Amino acid sequence: MGPGIGAITAILLERGALLTAFELDHGFCRILRTRAFGDEPGFTLIEGDALKTLFTALKERDAPRYLCGNLPYNVGSALVARLLEGDSRPERMVFTVQKEVAQRICAKEGSKDWSSFSLLAQADYDVEIGFDIPPGSFYPPPKVHSSVVVFQLRKASRIPKTDRFAFYLLVRELFGQRRKTLRNNLLQSKVGARIAKEGVDRLLLLSEIDPSRRPETLIWEDILSLSAHLSSIPAIHSEGTSPSR
Repeated sequence: MGPGIGAITAILLERGALLTAFELDHGFCRILRTRAFGDEPGFTLIEGDALKTLFTALKERDAPRYLCGNLPYNVGSALVARLLEGDSRPERMVFTVQKEVAQRICAKEGSKDWSSFSLLAQADYDVEIGFDIPPGSFYPPPKVHSSVVVFQLRKASRIPKTDRFAFYLLVRELFGQRRKTLRNNLLQSKVGARIAKEGVDRLLLLSEIDPSRRPETLIWEDILSLSAHLSSIPAIHSEGTSPSR
């Protein structure tokens, strides 16, 4: 994704990759088609906004084995989140993102960067920061540092298929307001709207979680328990097959 004028694309094609690139900039697309890789049989270019074209392509084709790109800072988080919530599971994904985003993706339980993005990323992938990139490595140089983050597909997802809907719903809501208690966050969320105060209290009781805890104190064991018990509540599945973003 985002091949620009094709510096990394050229290396991948030299190594025999069958590559589909997604590029929004019309000028870059012109260069890629006419000057750079127009005669390359292993190269396919899809022009347009990757937030639209990528997910259309993923629906129409088998999931790629690998996915990589230097992601624009303004849409990088949204694009990665949609990929992680989708049905395609590339074996390996490598993205350049803003350093703070990479830190949230790779955060450990209990750290200051532990967030909904950490949970979403680590549900199906082992993640790590490959290396950092200073602003001067780009032209024009951005005002922030970047990091390359590596996603390696886990042999088994942390989340049972039956609990995935509830997990996604929780992930979006748990860290809505970090200073609030877990109970208050849930009461003011879509979860609370579906199961009401009594349902929230029972969910926390069954999950054996203190309602006064802060969301950032939750570990995977807590998340899995909450997802399993939330999934057993009929009202959670009454409005469709996937929670809206």
